[in-house]
Amino acid sequence: MTMMKQLIASAVLGLCSLSPALAQGKFPDGTLRLVVPFAAGGGVDQAARLLGRQLQTDLGVTVIVENKAGASGTIGGKAVQMAAPDGMTLLFSAATHVLAKQVLAVPPYDPQTDFTPVARVGEAPLMLVIPPTAPQKNLKEVLDAARAQPDKWTAAVPALGAPSHLATLLLAKQGNLKLTMTPYRGTAPALADVAGGHVQLLMDSIISIQAMAKSGKVKPIATTMAKRSSVAPEVPTAVESGFPGMVYESWYGVWAPRGTPEDRVQLLNKAINKAVAELAKSGSLEALGIEPVAETTDQVRKYIATDVARSAELLKESGFKPE
Repeated sequence: MTMMKQLIASAVLGLCSLSPALAQGKFPDGTLRLVVPFAAGGGVDQAARLLGRQLQTDLGVTVIVENKAGASGTIGGKAVQMAAPDGMTLLFSAATHVLAKQVLAVPPYDPQTDFTPVARVGEAPLMLVIPPTAPQKNLKEVLDAARAQPDKWTAAVPALGAPSHLATLLLAKQGNLKLTMTPYRGTAPALADVAGGHVQLLMDSIISIQAMAKSGKVKPIATTMAKRSSVAPEVPTAVESGFPGMVYESWYGVWAPRGTPEDRVQLLNKAINKAVAELAKSGSLEALGIEPVAETTDQVRKYIATDVARSAELLKESGFKPE
């Protein structure tokens, strides 16, 4: 475990040890439900199940993960929005949740006002890959080639409005590129077309791409966090490749319905931070390419506001139209 993870774990465990409610086991009786708005087996689902098991151990209550997939994640989101605001039904989702108003033409809710942010669980870097036969070896060479021959460079986008799409928009902005972007239905077909040389680049979560990158079926160029990922330490960051503004991460969070009592939100925040610290110590999050996050509820709200503002600006500048 890295020194940073040790510090996070120690700080969060120390914070939680000061919580009388947790120390005295005052979490309410009943079943805690974590609703995942995507299909079972994906990255969001795997992270939710890790958290659920740890919370069950820590709190001594039954924790159930429920998958309610569909409609760009809004079926699960709607189920939590309409649930009783008692803190016993929570949404576990990815960064896409907060952009419903920017990405959907008719969003079923406002993610900023219809939910109460509880905690962020972790961040995951994205990785930029190109076809294995492409001659470029680093980010500068990729951007130089794309600027020189923009008609020959197409970016695969696994999902519009997702971190993969927004990171690609940021890459185009930082690199002064005019990229053609082709939407796909998920990472797998997009990755297959990059491997086959049918499209020239792809940015997506490192855990989704790492297997193909390690096998040589695609060529890794850079990752998008400020420091190298422990999952792919051999791949340089965009920052160290000379592009300090190219920092973008996917992230995972937990939300409660609007109106959930503040004391319950704070109790959940402390419980989740403690669980994340334990998962960081065990290496379970690292196996999914997730860097742990420990924040207060105020920090979570500020992060989300900044993230939504930046993402909305990228979408607007690109001419994106909600669907």
